[in-house]
Amino acid sequence: MTNWNGKKVIIVGAGRQGLAATRYLVKQRAKVTLTDKKPESEMKPIKEALHGMPVKFVFGAHPLELLEGADALCLSGGVPLTIPLVVEAIKQEIPLTNDSQLFMESVRANVIGITGSAGKTTTTILTGAIAKAALEPKVSVWVGGNIGYPMIEHAGEVKPEDWVVLELSSFQLEQMTISPNVAVILNITPNHLDRHTTMQAYKEAKARILAFQHK
Repeated sequence: MTNWNGKKVIIVGAGRQGLAATRYLVKQRAKVTLTDKKPESEMKPIKEALHGMPVKFVFGAHPLELLEGADALCLSGGVPLTIPLVVEAIKQEIPLTNDSQLFMESVRANVIGITGSAGKTTTTILTGAIAKAALEPKVSVWVGGNIGYPMIEHAGEVKPEDWVVLELSSFQLEQMTISPNVAVILNITPNHLDRHTTMQAYKEAKARILAFQHK
C-alpha cells in the first residue's frame, strides 16, 4: 500500500471517479489538487460536494504547471492518455494511477476483476450474486468498479476475508500496475477505437488485467 501522507497528487477529472479518489486521498493526508477542463461556473456542485476538505481546485484547463513537484497523477476513466498534461507527466516519469488502482493497492481482500468488450456489466452482477449466495452472511461481497460506484469509497470497510467483484474498463486498465487475484477477460472485439486508436492498443489495454498477477 502506498503511503500518500504528504504526497502531492493531481486528480484529473471531477466526475464520480475523481470525487471518490479525492475523498480517499484527502483521508490519506495527501496534498490533493482536483482539475477539470469544465469552466469554474459549472463546478459549484463539485465544490459543495468537497466542502471543508483541503483540496485545491483548478478548473477550465489542465496547465502543465500542475506537475511541478507532483508525486502522482490520478486519472478519471474518461481522461485519455494523449492530453498534454498526461503526456508531460509520462515524459517526467510521474506515476499514473486511478480509483481502481488505489482501491486494489489498499485492500487485502480477494478481488475478482472482470473486463471485456461486451457483457462485463452483466457478468459482474451475476458473479456478485453467485458470490453473495455462496459466502454471505459469513463474509461480505462487494460489487462495483466501472459499474455502480467506485469501490475506493468503501476501502476502509472491506475486510481481508471479504470478496470484491470489480468491473474494469480498458480506460482504467491502461494505467494500472496491479492485477486482481482472479482476472476474467470475456471477449475482445473492436470497441473504443476513438480512444485507443488501434485494435492492438485496445488489446494491450485489456491484457493489462493479467500482466501483474502472481503465479
